[in-house]
Amino acid sequence: MSIKNIRLEVMQFLEKNVDSFVDQYLIPVEKIWQPTDFLPNSQSDTFFDEVKELREIAKDLPYDFWVTLVGDTITEEALPTYESWLMDVEGIDNVERNGWSKWIRQWTGEENRHGDLLNKYLYLSGRVNMREVEMTTQHLINDGFDIGTGRDPYKNFVYTSFQELATYVSHNRVAQMAKKYGDNKLSKMCKMIAGDEMRHHHAYSEFVNRIFQVDPSEMMLAFQYMMKAKIVMPAHFLRESGEKISTAFEQFSDSAQRIGVYTAADYVDIMQKLIDKWEIDKISGLTDDAEKARDYLMKLPGRMAKISERLVIPQESHIFKWVEPARL
Repeated sequence: MSIKNIRLEVMQFLEKNVDSFVDQYLIPVEKIWQPTDFLPNSQSDTFFDEVKELREIAKDLPYDFWVTLVGDTITEEALPTYESWLMDVEGIDNVERNGWSKWIRQWTGEENRHGDLLNKYLYLSGRVNMREVEMTTQHLINDGFDIGTGRDPYKNFVYTSFQELATYVSHNRVAQMAKKYGDNKLSKMCKMIAGDEMRHHHAYSEFVNRIFQVDPSEMMLAFQYMMKAKIVMPAHFLRESGEKISTAFEQFSDSAQRIGVYTAADYVDIMQKLIDKWEIDKISGLTDDAEKARDYLMKLPGRMAKISERLVIPQESHIFKWVEPARL
């Protein structure tokens, strides 16, 4: 049997439990928070007073913070790209509406609230050029992405396990910083988003865990492949209006690193967390190639940590069209 067919068989085997995954890791629409719960109520007589207060508090947030928040928002808003990519993964069938496509649709429904909430906050804050933000978002959806996984479910689930934890870290740090600057409402928004991301991380990492139980060698090789290739962030094709895809993502990443929202050290830490979570050192019954892959993975965080320590982040902020320093 080919590797592709084995993966398909494993996905069909795991699909029997998709309903329990949905029940355990996702929250029914009527019970989960909605963006309106955290924003000024447009139907209330106090709406304008609430907006005025929001704008006053937003004045104290620094430039790199705004750049990071805008970048996080744009990343969340490019959700159509992520859903269409995952729907094309082997074993996920939206035409037949199988269990896996149900998971992707409901996961997308939860994720969609994140960009909706942050976008409205940015709009009300008056601190960013929303037209520029909107153009960058449209460019990012137009350009799509290539995360190096192909249609392989094993590689895609490694990617989502890593990426959901990375977005948790980013949103949670933004929440901590917003609180430090006195913006308690924004802090709560980002904390709630971070909670969703952590829950989704637990789900995708459990999918990988289940695959390790039934196809350990191929799952180990897929994990090694993704770590060797490095996890590419969803917004790596980020660009501003009138620009080509070039260095915008790096400049956004520099802002995030400068204020400590998401750093190279966090990348290494997430890698180590996945190695520990899946108990890579204890998996048995591996082929020779998978054993070599395990050895590579066990040593990788230490090697990457040394490289990350040597990284030099520019001290000067890149001036984005999204955020105008003179208005801050």
